[in-house]
Amino acid sequence: MGRKATSDVLERFVRYCEVPSQSDPRTAQTVPSTPAQFDMARVVAADLRDLGAQDVTLDEHAYVTAHWPASVGAEKRPALAFCCHLDTAWQTYGSPVHPQVKRYEGGRLVLGSGRDGAEVALDPATNPELKDLIGEDLVTSDGTSLLGGDDKAAVAMAVSLLARLAENPAIPHPALALAFVPDEEIGHGAALLDLDALGAAYGYTIDAGPLGEFCYETFNAAEATIRANGRSVHTGTAKDVMVNASEALLRVHQLIPPQDRPEFTQDREGFFYLERIEGNCEDARADYIIRDHDRNRFEARKDLLRSAVAQVNEEYALRPSAAAAQPVLSIEIRDQYRNMAEVITRPENAHLIESARRAYAACGVTMRTVPMRGGTDGAQLSFRGLPCANLSACYHNAHGVTEFVPVRELETMVDVLQALMGIYAEG
Repeated sequence: MGRKATSDVLERFVRYCEVPSQSDPRTAQTVPSTPAQFDMARVVAADLRDLGAQDVTLDEHAYVTAHWPASVGAEKRPALAFCCHLDTAWQTYGSPVHPQVKRYEGGRLVLGSGRDGAEVALDPATNPELKDLIGEDLVTSDGTSLLGGDDKAAVAMAVSLLARLAENPAIPHPALALAFVPDEEIGHGAALLDLDALGAAYGYTIDAGPLGEFCYETFNAAEATIRANGRSVHTGTAKDVMVNASEALLRVHQLIPPQDRPEFTQDREGFFYLERIEGNCEDARADYIIRDHDRNRFEARKDLLRSAVAQVNEEYALRPSAAAAQPVLSIEIRDQYRNMAEVITRPENAHLIESARRAYAACGVTMRTVPMRGGTDGAQLSFRGLPCANLSACYHNAHGVTEFVPVRELETMVDVLQALMGIYAEG
């Protein structure tokens, strides 16, 4: 569909990856959680203005929004939204990022050395999809950080789509509303996006995995913080006096079914994930996330964690220590998002699924509908009144130093977005 020999989207993607923009759950009380996200927001806003996008706005929370007018004949069609996120994952190194384009010729592909000096490589044993990518170019990091394909590949796709429209305004498309949001990786995402100003009737997030993936269902999600208050004394005189806050948290973790951890689950199986634990004898804290596609099982998981905390408090209350007379543990659970399938599967929104299928097929891609084992801005947006299903961003091995994006997938996905616009321009 008119793809250039020199790929505009590849150039943008590499350039965006070089701008560090990790979010940070430890400073989630501010939006954005990190100043670096403003750096990425400014780069994107400048690119949008250079292309001639309308109403380009960068607000005080690092949200970037813009509009693009409809092609001739599609002015009366509802505006279509595309949403991507500006931040990258916080779970590993994210700065500096040194993207590289490497040809994959089969076998192991060495990316470089990690920060500990150990070799970092892609291996067909852990990424069997590599057998279908022999002879193709892959964008990777050099092994010292994540790449940031989640979600900068999507940002590059969306901006490159506008570049096509700037070159050829006759490409059929409805009015477009673009949103680039911060802090998606820490569960905030589109929460502060002004939907009235955005002005779209429906849309798509671009934040799924390999080419062809399509998601209209996500986990129900919550985060939990368990705090422990102990009493520290010299270990030589600790009997019946010491209360070890860190050990109280470990006791809670023992009560969580071990099979319900992410590394033992798949498909629609939910889990508890211990994100971090820190502290000492007197003060300790554990942060969990709770996930399940089924709403009833999700609520049961929250109850299980509350019950585990209550049980450990009861166990400590039976000890002779006076310090244990007060509850050692407290828990706070905060809902993050709901399964957007509740919204997307409504009859009035079924077009989001079928239109995506048609757009993929028009580009020779078979759509694979998968239950998303994570979240997306579409979950928030759908329940706020902007139904949004989720399209491929074409990243593999997200949130780690072996993340990669095949160039062919990156470029093809811009074609898919163009095809999708054409479908919504038809009426």
